[in-house]
Amino acid sequence: MDVKQGALVAAVLGSTVVSVDATVVNVALPAIGDDLGGGLAGQQWVANAYLLTLAALILVSGSLADLFGERRVFTLGVAAFGVTSILCAVAPSIEVLVAARALQGVSGALLTPAALAILIAVFPPPERGRAIGTWTAWGGIGMLVGPLLGGQLVDAASWRVVFAINVPIVIATLFLAARFVPEGGRAPGGPRPHVDVRGAVLCALGLAGPTFALIQQPQDGWGSPLVLVPLVGGIALFAAFLLHEARTREPMLPLALFARPNFRWGNVETLSMYGGLAVFGFFVGLFLQQVAGWSALGAGTTGLVPTGVMFVLSRRFGVLADRHGPRLFMGLGPFVVAAGFLAMLRLDTEVSFLTDLLPALALFSLGIAITVAPLTAAVLADADESNAGIASAVNNAVARTAGLLATAAVGAALAASYASGVDERLAGTPLSPTAQAAVADAKARALDVPDPADLPAAERTVVVEATQAAAIDAFRVGMGIAAALLAAGGLVGLLGIRNPPREDLHSADCPGGQLVGAPAEAARPVAAA
Repeated sequence: MDVKQGALVAAVLGSTVVSVDATVVNVALPAIGDDLGGGLAGQQWVANAYLLTLAALILVSGSLADLFGERRVFTLGVAAFGVTSILCAVAPSIEVLVAARALQGVSGALLTPAALAILIAVFPPPERGRAIGTWTAWGGIGMLVGPLLGGQLVDAASWRVVFAINVPIVIATLFLAARFVPEGGRAPGGPRPHVDVRGAVLCALGLAGPTFALIQQPQDGWGSPLVLVPLVGGIALFAAFLLHEARTREPMLPLALFARPNFRWGNVETLSMYGGLAVFGFFVGLFLQQVAGWSALGAGTTGLVPTGVMFVLSRRFGVLADRHGPRLFMGLGPFVVAAGFLAMLRLDTEVSFLTDLLPALALFSLGIAITVAPLTAAVLADADESNAGIASAVNNAVARTAGLLATAAVGAALAASYASGVDERLAGTPLSPTAQAAVADAKARALDVPDPADLPAAERTVVVEATQAAAIDAFRVGMGIAAALLAAGGLVGLLGIRNPPREDLHSADCPGGQLVGAPAEAARPVAAA
């Protein structure tokens, strides 16, 4: 294995554990809730703590590779990912698991930009596009394998193995990096890259406050200081972040890019599209396991449909968008995704994959395939040769932030709907203390149907039927909100996007959008240098 091949394999392995862990945890959430507790809020934080730190730090971490060297930052990220995976696997409580997941996000934020920097450093311009395409393709495979592997491991062993399986991959990656990845870093006497630490901290805290408030609100209500203080404080800190970015000499988020219409409206649509994707991955998996009674593996197999459709059709739609312009595809695609969410409104406690779920998944998947490549290409086409890389990084961060905010906001609405639905159905029904405790536990988890075997048959039936009906209604509320979110994104695409010149579009080179790694266009300014 030569240096190029070794560096490519190291970058692929390192980034694949990040993409796998972005999806694998969703099918493990019910098992995590059963083992560690924490309710729906705990499950949300297990997913969102990872997204929070990843989204907040991925913009600034690219500068670290320039400052300290690609190999050093990459190996630090990979090693830290391995250590934090072990912490996740042995976590004795939901609080420890959430903290470990946040540290995993920090590791992923270090690792992913450094992996791209390695490929840019090792491969000359004529070979760079193919190398980055291979890297992103394997990231897509990681997303495909994640839910399937996670479901199998949860059913056969434990949710803890889902995290422990990262360790041998990390060890292999570190071995390859030490042998094949050049040290890199800034040239002697060259300009010292600026790391916007203050911006990264303000961004992380600004996102964390509203996220915490939305997750905590169903338990404490909007009037609670535990909700109001982080909500108002987070908004203020995010405003301070934007003010800082507008004034600092080398911002991690160049706000001037948002003056360009396609970049501005494309990122608004990115919030909509990737927020909808996150809602699908998080809440559909919970519903299938906790309400419909599917196994973790069964729930994980649902991810085959959108991933498979993406692999088959996304590049084809990218070619069409390059030929006809992205506007129509960015307008039509989100409405097709919204139709898929609306088709999920018919799901009940008995879910047939072929007759109930597959038609909805097919619509959802087709809409994603129509949209993601033209969306990413339109955003990058609005950037010039000097800032295409940072434009891609911003769009990637927006996509990850979308998942963070969408799961928190939809989770708040869903939890409120579930709790009120249970209360309405049990109003006036006398319940024993044991039954009341079972209902309270179910309301804390939401989208859950308890099985209180120690209750008398009649009381048990009342509790199960009430929570079951409330869970179905709450799930439908979540899918309705997601459909509205996607429809709004479609309107943004139709009304806000303008077709750029054909020569500026490279949709066929962005088949995975911001779902995996980075599009090949992220390397454009370096390739041109």
